Amino acid sequence: MAKRKTTSKGYKSKGQRPNVRKDIRKMGRREYVGSINQIENKLRAFKSGKRVMMTVPNPDKNNTKERFIRVPMTLGAVKDG
Repeated sequence: MAKRKTTSKGYKSKGQRPNVRKDIRKMGRREYVGSINQIENKLRAFKSGKRVMMTVPNPDKNNTKERFIRVPMTLGAVKDG
């Protein structure tokens, strides 16, 4: 059977390249990381039962390759993961 003719829904981007300049994206990220908004979002996600990660300094000072490590957030202290 022949295919039915469909109407075009317009051009759809492939999403290959960003449409915002790199310096603007970096500026927005620098403003967000470590801000009150980020902490509020992490607490909201934690209260809803999601697995939230924290970035902490690596307790192993001999491991200079990884200065910071990501560990899961817990109610009490930071849990080594």
